[in-house]
Amino acid sequence: MHPRLICLLLAVAPISLLAQDHPNEPAANPAAAPIPATTTQAPAVATGGGRGDSSSAVAEMRRILEVPSELAKGRQLFEAHCVGCHGPKGEGSRGPTLAQPNLPRSSEDPALVRIIQSGIAGTEMPRIILQTGDVSYLAAYVRSLGRIPIEKVPGDPAKGAELFTTKGACLSCHTRDGQGLAIGPDLTDIGRRRSVAFLRRSLTDPGADIPQSFNPYRTEISLPQNFMFVRTKTKDGKEVAGIRVNEDTYSIQLRDLTGAMHSFFKKDLSELHKEKGVSPMPVYGVLFSPTELDDMVAYLVSLRGERK
Repeated sequence: MHPRLICLLLAVAPISLLAQDHPNEPAANPAAAPIPATTTQAPAVATGGGRGDSSSAVAEMRRILEVPSELAKGRQLFEAHCVGCHGPKGEGSRGPTLAQPNLPRSSEDPALVRIIQSGIAGTEMPRIILQTGDVSYLAAYVRSLGRIPIEKVPGDPAKGAELFTTKGACLSCHTRDGQGLAIGPDLTDIGRRRSVAFLRRSLTDPGADIPQSFNPYRTEISLPQNFMFVRTKTKDGKEVAGIRVNEDTYSIQLRDLTGAMHSFFKKDLSELHKEKGVSPMPVYGVLFSPTELDDMVAYLVSLRGERK
């Protein structure tokens, strides 16, 4: 074989192997793909100072944060782009609460600017397209939300903790400090991540805020699970329902309400139903008295991931 042909084959081989690593992976969503550092932004629609100028955007953000009169522009940007997921005052809804001093993903200012500019791949947090310089105003307003005093709630957290493990039976579907079944979200630090209003709504209307738009084919464990409820029926008549854990073009995996895992090839299914807005969680507004509901909310608010 000619030496030049051998070299060409050796160069192509690694690319072919990489393509075979995930033969069943659907085509990536271009909107969710990270933007290469060399990508040129259109000058009329830049992401706040430009992607290569984050240090100046951070400096401007810090200046705006100390000038209350300039935060009004940041509030307008927040109302235009963010309230649908994070609530009018950053209290949280489908997205986490922003009205807290230390944001889990962006405790440092450069990280906050970067998230606004680029989004978070595999989640419902998109890249926000802003006019040049606007990212500093929006970031400053988000940071100002952390100065809002923490909301006080009625109820007794100690009584709520008892309800959590007894009448509520919450560990049959949730985990807390490593205990329980991982069918629903982990609650170890739920009080830090979600607002009072969100927690109460989750107890009284469990299907209201189930995220549905995460890419179902992104299965990295670092990405948030969307907890979609799925019903399946195989061609031989077996029926299984549970929470979707992973899915690709040809297969789906789910965890049933006993915690057992099931995996199916889609070609073996006669039915596959994805129940948007449906949650297997009980309606605790009916199960609990108003006082018990207050106690449960107070306890959930107290769960902030701090070791006792």
